Amino acid sequence: MKRIGILHGKENTFPQAFVDHINNQRIKGIHAELAHVDEVMQAKSTGYAVLLDRISQDVPFYRAYLKNAAACGTAVMNNPFWWSADEKFFNNVLAEQIGVPVPKTVLLPSKDMPDDTDANSFRNLKYPMEWEKIVAYLGGFPLYMKPHSGGGWKSVYKVNNFDELFKAYAETGRLVMMLQQEVEFEHYFRCYCLGRQYVHIMPYEPRNPHHLRYLKEFPKYAKGLLDQIEELVLKLNHSLGYDFNTVEFAVSDGVPYAIDFCNPAPDADVHSVGEDNFRWVVEHAAKVAIDRAEKHEDGQMNLTWGNFIHRSLAESIK
Repeated sequence: MKRIGILHGKENTFPQAFVDHINNQRIKGIHAELAHVDEVMQAKSTGYAVLLDRISQDVPFYRAYLKNAAACGTAVMNNPFWWSADEKFFNNVLAEQIGVPVPKTVLLPSKDMPDDTDANSFRNLKYPMEWEKIVAYLGGFPLYMKPHSGGGWKSVYKVNNFDELFKAYAETGRLVMMLQQEVEFEHYFRCYCLGRQYVHIMPYEPRNPHHLRYLKEFPKYAKGLLDQIEELVLKLNHSLGYDFNTVEFAVSDGVPYAIDFCNPAPDADVHSVGEDNFRWVVEHAAKVAIDRAEKHEDGQMNLTWGNFIHRSLAESIK
């Protein structure tokens, strides 16, 4: 019996629906369940063919558990080794390299020093930074400041002048931040991408209250725009290697700018995404997990890696 587990935290609606959808299909030799974590012994298998990770970004213990599981042959979605290394600023760099439009962005050192460091730890870092030069490069105010690694719209600031910029920066503590060009958009999309093959495009209004952000109807768009969005979603996820991710686009003057595309445990709660979107993500997440279980082979590494890693390996062995 090949077992599929889902490792989750506070969320309620998606995990059980995912399990039920798989089990209701009564596929011979496959069973899904809410994952149960026993004592974690090094180099010992969990017994799961597939684990869908929805919580390790918040629980370091689970991240270590999943790496051990992956090393012992479990197909972990998403790859916990890559997810540990990945972050939003690098993703912007990668997007530029593969031809996906992104806003101009500058990486900022944390306002407060990390633990166990002092001024000598930063002797290689230019100080003070030329803030006028940074703002000019980004095209002037308004700008957005956000964590270089993180999600859920936490610690995101819109700043309209230097006073607001420095006030926001002072509140960020030890977070490493990005300062980003504002994209004034006429359309905005949030897109699920599952298994690097299934794309679900959702009209989205980030300026609305959270429960009203997913629009129920598609406005009228320029011909070919949705096809272009789908192509860019797949391009990004093939490069990143994610099995389960969302990508957000802001469309300005007909150009779709990738705003946020490092969301390996995206919102999938029926009360926020709505019934139709919820059904789609449950069905396709189950489809991907079943496919991974059917292809699972004992004694082998069953993780997926993105094209960025494959290209790097190819270059290193030339």
